[in-house]
Amino acid sequence: MRKVEVQPYNDQWITKFEEEAVQLQNVFGSQIQKIHHIGSTAVKGLQAKPIIDMMIEVHDINLIITYHAQMIAIGYKPKGENGIDKRRYFQKGGDNRTHHVHIFEIGSPDIVRHLAFRDYLRTHGDIAKMYGDFKERLSRSFPFDSKSYGKHKDPLVKVIERQALEWYRKMNG
Repeated sequence: MRKVEVQPYNDQWITKFEEEAVQLQNVFGSQIQKIHHIGSTAVKGLQAKPIIDMMIEVHDINLIITYHAQMIAIGYKPKGENGIDKRRYFQKGGDNRTHHVHIFEIGSPDIVRHLAFRDYLRTHGDIAKMYGDFKERLSRSFPFDSKSYGKHKDPLVKVIERQALEWYRKMNG
């Protein structure tokens, strides 16, 4: 059973992202346009579950299935779309998860959604603090119930995401 644990920000999360990005670049090669560090571990100072979320922009999402054996060889479990249309999702670490990889084809609106959320929290420290504190309280309320943790976190994520997208569009024309 996985424990829902929200921890104080850790500078090592950036290093873990960079190290894993090298491995993923080796797997996907020229298929990759860009690898992004997303999610709470990508926001300096934000409390987070210590799982590194990575987003890869690729040229052809339909080719990702051909990389499953290589991803399994470096410890990932393929999860298909896993609830998000036109995404390919992988988890590493089993019940002690260390990484999530979200793969989208270049031009997917989900890329902007993830980057807007991350960048909004990076530039709005008050919102990031409120969000981190909320997640920490939820982790204490649902220490062994990740489904309830996510269900209770989702409404706040949606509110922040709407604000982030509006802000992002204003910032990027």
